[in-house]
Amino acid sequence: MIKNIVIGVVALLLLAVAWFAFALNWSYSSGERAGWVQKFSHKGWICKTWEGELALVSLPGSTVEKFFFTVHDDALAHKLSAAMGKRVSLHYEEKVGLPTSCFGETRYFVTGFVETTEIPIGSGVVVPTPPAASAAK
Repeated sequence: MIKNIVIGVVALLLLAVAWFAFALNWSYSSGERAGWVQKFSHKGWICKTWEGELALVSLPGSTVEKFFFTVHDDALAHKLSAAMGKRVSLHYEEKVGLPTSCFGETRYFVTGFVETTEIPIGSGVVVPTPPAASAAK
């Protein structure tokens, strides 16, 4: 009797571990979002995660849409933190089926980013951003 209970508990634990491994390694979708990182913080009571907010603006004067995301890689998080206030293009993967917020507050996990220098304001219309001013010698 006790042997059957132990086998049942071990089987349930193995199923739970297999589900977590599957959910963490499988992506429902992946894509790119471009905008300005306006909020980025390391937070959580027990499980600390990097959580961010990307401001997306499609046309000047339109309402700002926000894209909420999570970053797991500390090195990537520090690079992204250094790019605050600059226009970036985030590459993300959407993870579905993670049962707790210990893995992140959002379903969107950033895996990389690039700083962009051009701002599209319409179909075929692009405004290049000016280069940063260099310090005087």
